Amino acid sequence: MSVAGVNPPSSVVQPRVEGGVLTGRAEDELRKQSERFSEAVENMSHGLCMFDSDECMIICNLNYIRIFCLDPKIVRPSIRFFDILQHSVDIGIASQSAEELYAIRKPYIDRAKPSTYEEVLSDGRTICISHRPLGSGGWVSIYEDITEQRRAEQELKEQHRRFDAALANMSQGLLMYDADGKLIVRNERFLQLYDVSQADFPMGMGHHKLVERLVDLGVYTGIDIDDEISKTATGPRVGETRSTHRHLSDGRTLLIARRPMNGGGWVETFDDVSERRRVEERMAHLAHHDPLTDLPNRSMFCERLDQALGHAKQLAIFSLDLDRFKFVNDTWGHPAGDWLLKCVAERLKGCLPSETDIVARFGGDEFVILQFDPASTDDVEKLAARIIEIIGNPFRQKGRDMHVGISLGIALFPENGGDADTLLKNADTALYGAKTRGRNAYRFFEPGMDVTIRTRRALETDLQAALTRQEFELNFQPIMNIASGEIVGAEALVRWHSPVRGLVLPQDFIPVAEETGLIIPLGEWSLVKACAVAASWRSGVYIAVNVSAVQMRERNFISTVTSALASSGVPANRLELEITETVLMDESDVVLTTLRQLRQLGIRIALDDFGVGYSSLSYLRRIPVDKIKIDRSFISDIDNHDTAAIVSTIIRLGTQLGITVTAEGVETTGQLEFLRREGCVQAQGYLIGVPSKAEAVCNIVREAHILAGSGRSPPRSEPSRFTA
Repeated sequence: MSVAGVNPPSSVVQPRVEGGVLTGRAEDELRKQSERFSEAVENMSHGLCMFDSDECMIICNLNYIRIFCLDPKIVRPSIRFFDILQHSVDIGIASQSAEELYAIRKPYIDRAKPSTYEEVLSDGRTICISHRPLGSGGWVSIYEDITEQRRAEQELKEQHRRFDAALANMSQGLLMYDADGKLIVRNERFLQLYDVSQADFPMGMGHHKLVERLVDLGVYTGIDIDDEISKTATGPRVGETRSTHRHLSDGRTLLIARRPMNGGGWVETFDDVSERRRVEERMAHLAHHDPLTDLPNRSMFCERLDQALGHAKQLAIFSLDLDRFKFVNDTWGHPAGDWLLKCVAERLKGCLPSETDIVARFGGDEFVILQFDPASTDDVEKLAARIIEIIGNPFRQKGRDMHVGISLGIALFPENGGDADTLLKNADTALYGAKTRGRNAYRFFEPGMDVTIRTRRALETDLQAALTRQEFELNFQPIMNIASGEIVGAEALVRWHSPVRGLVLPQDFIPVAEETGLIIPLGEWSLVKACAVAASWRSGVYIAVNVSAVQMRERNFISTVTSALASSGVPANRLELEITETVLMDESDVVLTTLRQLRQLGIRIALDDFGVGYSSLSYLRRIPVDKIKIDRSFISDIDNHDTAAIVSTIIRLGTQLGITVTAEGVETTGQLEFLRREGCVQAQGYLIGVPSKAEAVCNIVREAHILAGSGRSPPRSEPSRFTA
């Protein structure tokens, strides 16, 4: 909108008048001045509006119209100020009524004093209005849209708020210095870390003065201030961070990181890493020491041994293993076993003849000693004999004596090897030889000793390969109800047919599988296979599977059992798990919990080889079993009066406890008749049926069922009818 055609303000130079009439030149000058004034007003970056003393508009520029979105056809010279306000309300740009807006402006108009105020429009914009009175009455107002400015100010204010909040809630202390090394930012965490006050470190303090103050307060000790300042002056390039650890006088450690800023200055952060450093030091210690005894571990021992091999003339390496340590764990529990190991460690350290000698713990009850430069073999033997004597003395705890022995294997350098691995291997081999001699003894390594070890390792290798090559199969031996003659179950027996070794007996490979952990996959395979075979049997016949102590310790053992049942469809009450006394002697609390959970699922538990263990009767009182199986050694000697009495007692015991009794190793009709007279429930052995493949056992089960259904007993003179 063009400026209304009115006289220019009084500040404009007036043209010359002659005789009360403007000259032509004067008119031309007036016109030019008016044009220049109009052009200046229209090119203002702000809006402008001028009113006379009657509150009628004299002029306004286009920016004023645009700012308030006014209609130029309505807002023209002579329109009243109130009508403009009403127009802004009518078009919806005003955020208040015309009366309210006028009431706000009226005091500024009446006072006739310069003033500035802000108005927020309905669309959210903020307009700054500068009110200036005119000498002849009326006023002129300048209007500026300051919306973006206010938004930027608000954002900056919010950034400051966030920055302050971040500083206040940082876990790290923070200081910021300008290019002149003056402190410009400091958070509360810094004061807390150093336990100082704001007054100690005011804003504007120089870096040099700040470090001096920390020294004066006793926070830093033994620090070269000038050196510290010079390090800062020659700090890293912009964008790089340099860190250092600073130890405080109270024992804490701070990690100080310094990072230069663009344009000069730098930021320092302070982090209390005392606990982290302690953990790191502890971890470093644990990396080389046994956590229970605090003795050097295998890693540290081997490092020291490697070092010794570089300069020692003679060395003796002792491999030690406690005798009867498992008995301590089983009898008094693992806390007692741990206490014993720590006591053994102390006694072993006391046996060392020199401070340079080392005793280490490799794990479990296995210790190793390195003796430096023994004068002779006699010195080595004296140390071995002393260790056996000292460890052989009872260990007393809580009024009870613990008795253990120790076996030692000894390898000498350089006679028995020139490197650490060979010497340790040969000492282990000698230890194995000492144990075979009856334990609580020592043996020196001798050539040829490792033949047994190599044979054992070859068996482990072949056993591992046998799992991959599927060289195992299951045979099944039937179990008969003595009274009815019916086959009520069968025991799954694993067989290994090695292409190199031929048929390997279970007693030869099962112990190795248990010690190496291979029994876990082998046992799982046996369980799954046995359940799959039993799925084709009639519903009254159960499957019995042997379970190792190693398997029972597995956390997922129960899920393995339930998975085998689910995949085969065999009900839980048709599965019987046979355990031996060794299962109960190892981690008894864990085993008891597992056994109870299995029985809750409906699975039956049988205690195998009953009668040969030293504490079988005590186990019957503590563990939940459904069956006891009399060991075959009793059945084979049943003609002996004393043995027969024991078998009769076991049968009666089972009857009184409500536990099924099965006799193993039944091979003659005489043995079977004795068991029938005494009331034994089940029998198993070659007389009933030899271990056979699944198909043959199916036939035996079917034939025995037919005979039992006809009311006829199995022919006692023809045991082959029940063999395959």
